[in-house]
Amino acid sequence: MDQPKSDAEWRAELTPEQYRVTRQCGTEPPFSGKFYHHHETGVYCCICCHAPLFRSSEKYESGSGWPSFWAGIDRSAIRELEDFSHGMHRIEIRCAGCDAHLGHVFPDGPQPSGLRYCVNSASLDFAPAGDK
Repeated sequence: MDQPKSDAEWRAELTPEQYRVTRQCGTEPPFSGKFYHHHETGVYCCICCHAPLFRSSEKYESGSGWPSFWAGIDRSAIRELEDFSHGMHRIEIRCAGCDAHLGHVFPDGPQPSGLRYCVNSASLDFAPAGDK
């Protein structure tokens, strides 16, 4: 098993915005992320460890200002944690592989899941269909 990366290693590998979002539980401004209006076919991966997280086929326009998905690629790929910050109760989502903060999941999404995985673009990378 790989050793967890140090704070200095994460800072060296990520942009300041990626670091703030993924390692410090930040949030990018709504409607600003590069994947908000992204419509290519492929897989969205964790920017930190490259684990596959979401398929483009489960992405939808929620109007929230962040990329939204009605399902993750696999339930074991995403950890859910209770979040009581900002005076409210939410469910935070993190990459199960490296513990990167991704965003939050809400129970107001479309069927078939009824969920809205609201994800920061800064926490994602994208692998187009057909790339190895």
